[in-house]
Amino acid sequence: MLNRRHLRIKALHYLYAFHQAGNNDVAKMEKELLAGVEKVNELFLWYASLFGELVHYANIEIERGRNKRLPSYEDLNPNLRFVENKVFHAIIESKELNQRIQQKKISWVGEQELVKKIFLELKAQTYFQDYMLKPDFSFETERSFAEKICTRFFPFCEPLQFFLEEKNIIWIDDHEVVLTALQRTIKKIKDQATLPFLIPSLYKDEEDDRKFMLELFRKTLMPVDSFEEMISEKTKNWEIERLAVIDVILIKMALTEAIYFPNIPVKVTLNEYIELAKQYSTPKSQQFVNGILDNIFSDLKKSGRIKKTGRGLVE
Repeated sequence: MLNRRHLRIKALHYLYAFHQAGNNDVAKMEKELLAGVEKVNELFLWYASLFGELVHYANIEIERGRNKRLPSYEDLNPNLRFVENKVFHAIIESKELNQRIQQKKISWVGEQELVKKIFLELKAQTYFQDYMLKPDFSFETERSFAEKICTRFFPFCEPLQFFLEEKNIIWIDDHEVVLTALQRTIKKIKDQATLPFLIPSLYKDEEDDRKFMLELFRKTLMPVDSFEEMISEKTKNWEIERLAVIDVILIKMALTEAIYFPNIPVKVTLNEYIELAKQYSTPKSQQFVNGILDNIFSDLKKSGRIKKTGRGLVE
């Protein structure tokens, strides 16, 4: 589920929190970092479990229509395409999903009004109407509709996003990666339950990815004086304390990666941290971080401190 960029983002968040806290308890912050990453799984469970809640609410509305004193033809003969969607039911009936939901105590109990708002917003979407009235109907149509909910509805549904933000503010950067994982998982569901809905792994390679993230965090904090000297030399008109905190942390992370991770190409490191500066810092940070890193990397290569190993990495 999590790629290397997202692991860099997680390390960045907790390095910033460590700086802001002003303490020296690296071990404690490492535990918080790992716990924060594990929380990404919970966000996946909230999104996946919402399909069942929406189907449940739609069924309640259908029953209300049927039980009206003077039901219309549409009330007595409702369109069941939404509530009978096979992909939704593959998710709802997933044993693994239900076990994880129970373990993590994920529950929409007491949130009926929220679910109603979410459903009514979904119902107002053009693709919802297209799905309900589509003449050529198939399992692929059902699966495509479920994927659209992940990519075109969940990220932009304000009541849902506000609810999740209230649950956990650290999820603010996790929605895209989680919804992409959910959409890809749905794409794998086959008709007649030949392949059930399975929760994707948090890491692509747990041992390797956890090691990368923790080492990046630890080693960015280790040679503080050395890195600050390098940055100061390239920013002679600025005191390091006056630079944007995020910019300094990003530069230190990039230096850590370039020096201590021999299997990652320098170009990849440079591009990744320029993008992170663009995303998380000031409008001018992208150019600033690029210029500083380009200069320092050039010096480090000349001095032999950057040593890359592996095919295509030796310069």
